[in-house]
Amino acid sequence: MAAPTPPNVTSVTPDQHTEAGAAPGKQDFIRQIVRDDLAQGRHTAPRTRFPPEPNGYLHIGHAKAICLDFGIAAEFGGVCNLRFDDTNPAKEDPEYVQAIQDDVRWLGFDWAELRHASDYFEVLYLAAEKLVRQGDAFVCDLSAEQVREYRGSLTTPGRNSPYRDRSVEENLDLLRRMRAGEFADGARTLRAKIDMASGNINMRDPALYRIKKVAHQNTGDAWPIYPMYDYAHSLSDAVEGITHSLCTLEFEDHRPLYDWCVDKVDLAHSPELLAPLLARGLPNQAAKPRQIEFSRLNINYTVMSKRKLVAMVGDGLVDGWDDPRMPTLQGLRRRGYTPASLRLLVDRVGISKQNSVIDFSVLEGCLRDDLDAHAPRRMAVIDPLKLVLTNLPEGHVETLTFSNHPKDESFGTREVPFSRELWIELEDFAEVPPKGWKRLVPGGDVRLRGAGIIRCDEVVKDGDGNIVELRGTLDPESRPGMEGANRKVKGTIHWVSAAHAVAAEIRLYDRLFSVADPDDESEGKTYRDHLNPESHRTVRGWVEPAAAATAPETAFQFERIGYFVADRREHRADSPVFNRSVTLRDTWATKD
Repeated sequence: MAAPTPPNVTSVTPDQHTEAGAAPGKQDFIRQIVRDDLAQGRHTAPRTRFPPEPNGYLHIGHAKAICLDFGIAAEFGGVCNLRFDDTNPAKEDPEYVQAIQDDVRWLGFDWAELRHASDYFEVLYLAAEKLVRQGDAFVCDLSAEQVREYRGSLTTPGRNSPYRDRSVEENLDLLRRMRAGEFADGARTLRAKIDMASGNINMRDPALYRIKKVAHQNTGDAWPIYPMYDYAHSLSDAVEGITHSLCTLEFEDHRPLYDWCVDKVDLAHSPELLAPLLARGLPNQAAKPRQIEFSRLNINYTVMSKRKLVAMVGDGLVDGWDDPRMPTLQGLRRRGYTPASLRLLVDRVGISKQNSVIDFSVLEGCLRDDLDAHAPRRMAVIDPLKLVLTNLPEGHVETLTFSNHPKDESFGTREVPFSRELWIELEDFAEVPPKGWKRLVPGGDVRLRGAGIIRCDEVVKDGDGNIVELRGTLDPESRPGMEGANRKVKGTIHWVSAAHAVAAEIRLYDRLFSVADPDDESEGKTYRDHLNPESHRTVRGWVEPAAAATAPETAFQFERIGYFVADRREHRADSPVFNRSVTLRDTWATKD
């Protein structure tokens, strides 16, 4: 039985998205806003940005933001920047910066300009001095705990800080001394002077700067103070002339603060604040951006909390950030998900303001649709059973020609060796067949894919009664091109030549969690209690030579088994490693 859908969340199933997909002239409320703005002459073209904080790896939820930010810019003849909102150096790392750039390019996008919030630190500081001079900001000596106490709650208003009425001169002096590094971490903050009785807690005199003497990856030790995210983010958008600042719904309550920062600083009419950028030759298109919120991409059977993902990696519950079971873009890529499949997912899910949980099978269906059309076919055996065709001579070898794709002749053909001894799947033989069985049985016939019809004559067992080998005969009149090639038999199975097949490590991946909502702790359990013990199983199998001799990240359909990809890290032609990307059919439908 499927886990219950959380309150106020709509469950989205595969059937609701089967007919949707990428199409020109996409329709959603954000694109309509852009169309209206262009039609009314507010902008000549949109300027967007994708602004991740480089404090971790991107996950599948970010794919939606990337596709929207870059996609809208491209669709309407605009540009999109990649900007790292690097205002918290204690948690940021160049490793994440590089990974994020790789992920964006892998998804098929490129940026007009690569920017960093740290590029604007001097501008942001000058803007802070302007706010102080205007009486819109003050230096506060309350501790973090005291600030929380003064803030109030959702039902009670906050109280003004006792330092709120400091003079402009005193505030400027203290701010400049903060900038000079005179005070200890956390001793003082610069806070906006807005409204401690506001119903929106984000507007209750929020912090704009805090003292943090931590070296920054771009600016070194130049700054002992760093801007808070809301302040830096809004003004960075304004500096870059972003027209449409697209973000997820959790920032909706932050929009009044976003607009307050943009309006109070008014960069478009404050050229003196932009002087540091001009001196460094950095272009700017200062303007007032418009923040628009959309729903996040939530998928069941996953967790996307950065804290939990960090814990899983740190505690060894997964094999790193690019473990093929992880929802990170690095993990999905290693699993064999394609950029096209993720873009298709974003198109099928659509853009709205309604939070929803997408069924994992929708994601898998997007990958199947892409790989069915674009992945060449190969034969592989992952649970091998030896089959000896006794009516072929010892050492018999021939070459058969196979199509690389049954639906697309442009994929061409390949040569596949065929010999007296073959590997077939153990599950394709039943000594005592169940009702409706259509594969191989003692004394029964089955078609070998592309080779002819065989009969099982003998079952060879070891001393413990385990089947170790089958012996059979190949009907020579059933070979391709012969008169009996069309003789009807109930089943067709695949095979690989034992003399030519290449031993391969085959990793059978599945969903990382066994329940739809691993974040649900209502029964006293945590996501750790819901890890799927069957999410990773490794077997030793055999693949045809044309599968082994391929480049890493090449995707195939292993006929009758599933879609697999050559591992991007460990695959080699002489030691192939394949990861299962997705099964041929949804195996979880009956579980749910």
